Parts: sequence; C-alpha cells; structure tokens
Amino acid sequence: MSYYQHPSAIIDEGAQIGNGTRVWHFVHVCGGAVIGENVSLGQNVFVGNRVIIGDYCKIQNNVSVYDNVILEEGVFCGPSMVFTNVYNPRSLIERKDQYQNTLIKKGATLGANCTIICGITIGKFAFIGAGAVVNKDVSDYALMVGVPAKQIGWMSEFGEQLELPLNGDAETICPHTGNKYRLRDNKVERVKA
Repeated sequence: MSYYQHPSAIIDEGAQIGNGTRVWHFVHVCGGAVIGENVSLGQNVFVGNRVIIGDYCKIQNNVSVYDNVILEEGVFCGPSMVFTNVYNPRSLIERKDQYQNTLIKKGATLGANCTIICGITIGKFAFIGAGAVVNKDVSDYALMVGVPAKQIGWMSEFGEQLELPLNGDAETICPHTGNKYRLRDNKVERVKA
C-alpha cells in the first residue's frame, strides 16, 4: 500500500489504509479502521476502531469519526462536523455496548459544524447544510438545514439545488451536467440516459 502519512500522524498497527490516501497533521487512526483509496484525512482527525471509510472521501479538519460509523464512497465531511455513537451518553455510566450504527451513503455532503445523531442513515448525494443537527434518516438527494434539520429541497449529484418541489411528481435537468432527475412518491432519482 502506498499512502502519505505526515510525521505527526499516529496510525495504530492493524489499520488498513488504501493507496493514494493522505493522512495529515495530528491525525490518529485506530488499529481496526478500514480506510479506502484516495481519502483525505485533514488536520486533527480521529478515526475509531470500528469505522469504515470508502474511497475518495474527504474528511476536513477537526472531525472525529467514532466507532460504528460507515462512510460510503465520496462522502464529504466538512470542518468540525460531529458524529455521535451513543444516544444518551453519561460520563458516570459506560454505554459502549449501546453504540448505534450510522451510515452515510455515497456522495453525501455533511456541512461544516453539522451534527449527525447516531443510529440514522443519510441517503446518497444528500446535502446537510452547515450547522444543521440531523436526528432522523435523510432521503437520497435531500437538502437539509436547521436545528433540528428539515428538508428544504433537493440536490443534484453535481452539488447544485434542483428545481423540484418537496413532494409530488416532477422532473428537472441539472444545468451543469444535463443529467435528468425525477421526483416521484417523495423520492428523487437520477434518470439514466
């Protein structure tokens, strides 16, 4: 395997790191972590033992990816965003046996300073706005903002808001790529040519 490790980074024995991955200043990767190819782990990132990070993910500075978090391919984690893994933590009560699984699907964006409450799934190419607090599952392509996060629209795979209503039946074209998107039964899908 060929990856870059800054001299200040700590990678525990047993960690699996793919080709082309960059591990920057003061990162700590625990021994059970599985990290794909061409991933970027920014300054001061922590990656737990029971974590899977897919190819081409970008994890910006000051993000901790705790146990039971799975990031599929191409997930973007903005600076200082937060994952949790216990729903009701207490310092005086150990709850390591209560970790909940969190799944972030392909191509999703988690904006700077957002918080993802454990036990949920963020759909593919969903977009979580900066500072949002997400406490329930998010649909594919959904645009979520606020505290708690509410859906305000739909996003293309390119990362632009689509001109679609929140529900109903409709179609639109991404002006940047020409890709067609269809809304039906409160779900968006990209229509393959």
